[in-house]
Amino acid sequence: MSGPLEGLVLTASDGGVTLAVRAQPRSSREAITGVRDGALRVSLTAPPVEGEANAALCAFLAKVAGVAKRDVTLVAGDARRDKRVHVAGVTEASLRAALEARAQR
Repeated sequence: MSGPLEGLVLTASDGGVTLAVRAQPRSSREAITGVRDGALRVSLTAPPVEGEANAALCAFLAKVAGVAKRDVTLVAGDARRDKRVHVAGVTEASLRAALEARAQR
């Protein structure tokens, strides 16, 4: 498989998909910027204070995946750039397709 998100690791779990994310807060725009060491790289405009960047990350991924914000939860990495996120109600294939479509924009 080749594409803008080659190397992205998605794991089916608990009625959804879990993935590693490398967040870049305080960016000029929100975007999927690629993959690094199996983790999705995401730029966020929110600052990394009082959970703002985490909330922005969950909202952004929910929008991209086409699910409700409540279906995207932070599993690990609350105070770090490297995070694990669970997206409920999607399959690996559907999430990969949604992320690929957004990354190509």
